Amino acid sequence: MFVDKVRIFVQAGSGGNGAVAFHREKYVAAGGPDGGDGGNGGSVILRVDDHLSTLMDFRYKRKYVAPNGEDGRGAHCRGKSGENLVIRVPRGTVVRDAETGQVIRDMHDNEEFVLCKGGRGGWGNKHFATPTRQVPRFAKSGLPGESHDVVLELKLLADVGLVGFPNVGKSTLLSVTSNAHPKIANYHFTTLFPNLGVIYVDEGVSFVMADIPGIIEGAAEGAGLGHDFLRHIDRCRLLVHLVDVSGSEDRDPVEDFEKIMDELKNYSADLAERPMLVAANKTDLLPPDSDNLERLRAAAAERGCEFFEISAATTAGTRDLMKAIAGKLAQLPPITVYDPDYVKPLAEAGDEKELQVRREGDLWLIEGKWLERLVCDINFEEYESRAYFDRQLRKSGLYDRLESMGIQDGDTVSIYDFEFEYER
Repeated sequence: MFVDKVRIFVQAGSGGNGAVAFHREKYVAAGGPDGGDGGNGGSVILRVDDHLSTLMDFRYKRKYVAPNGEDGRGAHCRGKSGENLVIRVPRGTVVRDAETGQVIRDMHDNEEFVLCKGGRGGWGNKHFATPTRQVPRFAKSGLPGESHDVVLELKLLADVGLVGFPNVGKSTLLSVTSNAHPKIANYHFTTLFPNLGVIYVDEGVSFVMADIPGIIEGAAEGAGLGHDFLRHIDRCRLLVHLVDVSGSEDRDPVEDFEKIMDELKNYSADLAERPMLVAANKTDLLPPDSDNLERLRAAAAERGCEFFEISAATTAGTRDLMKAIAGKLAQLPPITVYDPDYVKPLAEAGDEKELQVRREGDLWLIEGKWLERLVCDINFEEYESRAYFDRQLRKSGLYDRLESMGIQDGDTVSIYDFEFEYER
């Protein structure tokens, strides 16, 4: 079964908690705190696998969760980090946010992409030992991993897309010009999913051509198979419109040509303007008194499309068509790559009353659910990110609460794995 669009839920692992432990050894008095940090949670990573051609693997499994990091232990032992969860996808998969439909990533190259980052492990009590706080009996919790509902949408990476009504000879043309072996039969919708073939024109000159299942009238609104697979010609740099001019099915080639052009326009205005060659197929079956060929030639010329006469069954004219395609591609820009337009919304301040504030001398420990999400979104190495963090804390009323509880200038505020000295 060909599956080219799925919705899945991905969850990165949470960080392990820090340990509260103290060194215990014979003849070693007051060994001090030695609780280790928690391990980091595993991240969810997307990787292109050229051995995959559909999203079939996601049909029955829709939830992917990376393992959590282990908790820290005594003797300064850090918890084991959770292993990254690698999800393999076909080349050409576009990852979208399920809620907004915005593009998160186009998996067109070999670069891995971290879709959800694992949570950082919490600090053990060894971090909180000072000359005045020699027996810290507290540690930090790990941070939760990121989660996301996403839609995976496969858009084939083909230079050329073959379009046309069912049974006009698209699969036959692909089979005689490439190494592909699509199913071929004399009935409509023989092709139930796109087929790809590599066409070698000359030394160093080749391209990938896709046979798109038959588009019919109303495809842009969901009729037939065309609606499901129109997305696969979004990336194609060039379209080859195959038309049956023989009239063997009592169809008018000009009407078929115009209907397909209308469907492309209804699906995408940009697609309707895509460079196109028109190939009149089954010329070997054309009746001697038929004017189909000349009428189709005129219709193609009216739309500014270069016209070719071929017979895929006998291979007549196919070589010239492939050469023309290669020459056209040499003048066109590379395959379309979808630029990411998804911007992750930053967590904002919640109610300061939801936060847990704990005081240990001059150290103030603060935790809370909305604070977890906020910390995960902050890059503490960037000034603007730190400034946003400060504004959210101030907006929540946390600073006012701390001052009412007696915090002094120079006291340390500890928020998960981030610390700063408080100043009014």
